[in-house]
Amino acid sequence: MKLKLIKFSILTIFTLFLLNSCGLYKRSDIKDNPVNVDERVKRNLEEGRGFRFGRGATRGGDFDFASSNPLWRSAVDVLDFVPLTNASYSGGIIITEWFSSENSTENTNRELKITVRFMSNEIRADAIKVLVFEKSCIQNNCKTKKVKSKLESELKLAILKKAALFEKDDFKKYKDTDGKRKGKTVIKKN
Repeated sequence: MKLKLIKFSILTIFTLFLLNSCGLYKRSDIKDNPVNVDERVKRNLEEGRGFRFGRGATRGGDFDFASSNPLWRSAVDVLDFVPLTNASYSGGIIITEWFSSENSTENTNRELKITVRFMSNEIRADAIKVLVFEKSCIQNNCKTKKVKSKLESELKLAILKKAALFEKDDFKKYKDTDGKRKGKTVIKKN
């Protein structure tokens, strides 16, 4: 039993010696590593040597800044006349429920569904794609198809116009509040 303990101790010391000479343990100098914990964490994350939990951590699928995107806000605002089935900021898509106009007849039920796809966060003509789908039912026989209609271009134009107005208002608010503060220098009197 004593012999096994001695062999195990020698093997452990030898293994530690080998690991140390491989460079797994590196001496650290205070000049190389910041003393402040927040700075050290920030540096490690920038170099890809760590991860964070809880406060300050980024979580996949959590997009708290959707309300700051003027294109997204304008699309939701323009489509407020119909309930939404899916509004996924992370997926870049808004899908409405099927809806019908008031003048549909009893024989033919014609319903529409609108999909808005976001290609970019910039306010420009190719930043969004509006699709209109039509479902027409005649005596429980329903057919669904994508239709090219004037409604697509009208909705796209309305969304882009409203987004431009939102962006203009946001810029004005920034200029009136934060922008003024950043341009000033504070002089302390003793």
